[in-house]
Amino acid sequence: MLVLELDFHGVVQFYIIRKMDLKEFIKKVEVEFEELEKGILTAETNFREIDEWSSMHALIIIALMDVEYGVTVGGEDLSKMQTVQDLFDFAKKNQD
Repeated sequence: MLVLELDFHGVVQFYIIRKMDLKEFIKKVEVEFEELEKGILTAETNFREIDEWSSMHALIIIALMDVEYGVTVGGEDLSKMQTVQDLFDFAKKNQD
């Protein structure tokens, strides 16, 4: 989906919001965890149990969902999610 916005300087910004795909979503989340062996993250993975998980990763996930999928995730929303599938479902449900 192509989105056009007028920024606070009056300049038209445009960007493409990606269609949701679980495999691609998992890869994008996986990249954010440097110590995590690539290819082991699944939809069922509880991201909070990943050794690296921290409040910084919460902010990274929030930014990822906003930038890549145009979905705003609040801290309260994120606190209700446990698995990568939960993240994906939330993003898919809330993507315009």
